[in-house]
Amino acid sequence: MQLGKWAWVITLMGISLTCFHLYTGYFGTLPSQQQGAVHLGMALGMIFLLFPATRGAGRKAGVPWYDVVLAFVATFTAYYKIIFYEEVLRARVTGYSTLDLAVAALGVLFVLEATRRTVGLPIVIMAALAILYALFGNLIPSPLLSHPGFSFEQVSPYLWFRESGVFGTPLQISARFIFLFLFFGVVLMHTGVGRFFNDLAFAVTGRFTGGSGKAAVIASALQGMISGSSIGNTVASGSFTIPMMKNARFKPEVAGAVEASASTGGQIMPPLMGAAAFIMVEYVGVSYREIMLAALIPAILYFAGIFIGVHFEAKRHRILGLPKEELPSKRKLMLEKGYMLLPLLVIITTISVGFTAQRAALLGIACAMAVSFIRKETRPSLKGVLEILEQGARVALPVIAAVACAGIIAGVVGMTGLGAKFAAGIISLAGGVLILALIFTMVACIVLGMGLPTTANYVVTATIAAPALINEFGLPAMAVHLFVFYFGIIADITPPVCLAAFAGAGIARANPMKTGFTAVKLAIGAFIIPYAFVYNPMLVMVDATIWGLITALVFSLIGIMGVSSALIGHFVRDSQPWERLVILAAGLAMVVPELLTSGVGLLALVAIGWWQSRRTDAAVSSAS
Repeated sequence: MQLGKWAWVITLMGISLTCFHLYTGYFGTLPSQQQGAVHLGMALGMIFLLFPATRGAGRKAGVPWYDVVLAFVATFTAYYKIIFYEEVLRARVTGYSTLDLAVAALGVLFVLEATRRTVGLPIVIMAALAILYALFGNLIPSPLLSHPGFSFEQVSPYLWFRESGVFGTPLQISARFIFLFLFFGVVLMHTGVGRFFNDLAFAVTGRFTGGSGKAAVIASALQGMISGSSIGNTVASGSFTIPMMKNARFKPEVAGAVEASASTGGQIMPPLMGAAAFIMVEYVGVSYREIMLAALIPAILYFAGIFIGVHFEAKRHRILGLPKEELPSKRKLMLEKGYMLLPLLVIITTISVGFTAQRAALLGIACAMAVSFIRKETRPSLKGVLEILEQGARVALPVIAAVACAGIIAGVVGMTGLGAKFAAGIISLAGGVLILALIFTMVACIVLGMGLPTTANYVVTATIAAPALINEFGLPAMAVHLFVFYFGIIADITPPVCLAAFAGAGIARANPMKTGFTAVKLAIGAFIIPYAFVYNPMLVMVDATIWGLITALVFSLIGIMGVSSALIGHFVRDSQPWERLVILAAGLAMVVPELLTSGVGLLALVAIGWWQSRRTDAAVSSAS
């Protein structure tokens, strides 16, 4: 990328933005609107300098003059809230001036354009439709959607100067927590932790049946909880794991699907989950530690389901493990590089003992930087440190733009009462039946997830869909918010717009749609687990008892194994069509939180296992 004379400006802005967050994270944040203004203002400036107006055009001849103008004007519209802070606050009572209205309108337009450049058009279209709905909703004939209507003088300052629009909860969480955790991930990747995770995963599982696939699942889970990006993790991990799986005789679409499904799950894997998890802290009203604990068992079930699916796929195609001489030594690896786990342990420990997520991130960053100086090959120079600081800001830009744009949608929802109307619509359509309401919500989350980043998707669905499930059906807030969080994430592997699967298919040179459907088959647990913890909230630590938790975990795990086996077509041996139907029904029955239903399902699985073990029409692989 040729940035010309503006390269040093972008570097200075990136370093300044990262240092600002490190400083305020340690010494205390500014008032929320000022903290958000610096956070968004600097990001908007960097976006217009870095990202061209036309995707794929690149910066071959430097930054054009009009993008320079846009960058500085966009930064000013955000910093206007700092420069005229007291005046803006008084204007809420006395009324906004013409200049205030112009700045607010320009600021909203700059957010839309910056989001288009970094994230894509779908979320921008949704935000634009939301603004039109706020302005002209009174013209809609349907009483379910219509509202009295708001003028331009009401809408633009509400979205720009109030705490419920662009600078609302999502952006505030981004400015306080998300940026620091994204920077923590950048520091970890620069210390070589990603490669260490890959080596450790292959050392642990490489020698077993389908070892390369199982190693890819573990490595992607570990890397995914650092990067928080389904597609980014698929590309980063997949460049190494997918060729290994193909060499082990996994089909190309299976290799791409394993990597995509495992990488997608990184956003639900504690301790570092996707950015939306930090917004959930405010929406649910609990600490991040509670979010982390609630997400732990569902994450274990998700990755166990993929792991089991890989095992059955490998057994079906007789794919053995890798030779011992091709695998790293666990003992040598831990002795030489085991210290690389320290930053993650620091994060887990500090959150567990009650530190804020902000302070935990700072301690994790400090530990990661200290760790990087242990070995010469990971020890950064002064130039390297500056590059890490700049990269931390660059990585955050799409997230900042996405949450700001999502804030527009959330602001309109609050302003017009659309959330209550949408909730009433779901309840009316479902006829008061919980399972139908859950299915409709799931479909909405997946459809939105096909066009929106996970964070923006969560903000929208948590604003308009979650309240309906909580208020009408009396469901625990934790279970409902994790429900919409899950289905927003798995849109990345759900056809037809399965971006993570497409990324995996590109590396594997496989058919994209086949890869997408295979990813769904491997990650089928992701479509079952949310229903399981809604009906049995013990799985998300709501009113959990030790015995109840163990029982729910064991039955859910066996149930997911059954469903995975049925979809892949192998249990003890390759399954006949009628056997697959029985195994599928038994697996689904075991996920239902009733002892009788689960017991019947378990007996059916045992019976099919016994029946297949006595068959002589197929050979059983001796590999373990």
